[in-house]
Amino acid sequence: MKVIIQRVSRASVEINSSIYSSIDSGMVVFLGIKKGDKIQDVDNFVDKILKLRIFEDDNGKMNLSICDIQGEILIISQFTLYADTKHGNRPSFFESETSILAEKIYNQFVNYISKTEIVVKTGQFGAMMNVNLVNNGPVTIEMESR
Repeated sequence: MKVIIQRVSRASVEINSSIYSSIDSGMVVFLGIKKGDKIQDVDNFVDKILKLRIFEDDNGKMNLSICDIQGEILIISQFTLYADTKHGNRPSFFESETSILAEKIYNQFVNYISKTEIVVKTGQFGAMMNVNLVNNGPVTIEMESR
């Protein structure tokens, strides 16, 4: 699994020109699932994301987690995170997991975070979406589960 995390002051997802979901201060998590990723790996990876200290404390230092600030999370499925651009000009998505297996892992990811006190919103798996966000900082972090 790979995530791109953006610290945001607000974000929303539009599907078919309508707002599907939106958040205020928190993070947008773009989640890509790679072939070979296991549903058993979700819990540890999510725990690391929830503990990631990318929010500023009273001294202006990135020292607080999403849990500390009681922020919100918007999770977006993003198979293109595993695009291979080494050959030619058209990306290959060979490393991305099949839609059926990726959706199971995506749902486990969302469900695990939903068990916390964090407000969780999502896009729609497999849908064409317009994601609008205001990157706060800017802060953008890339993480992989393995």
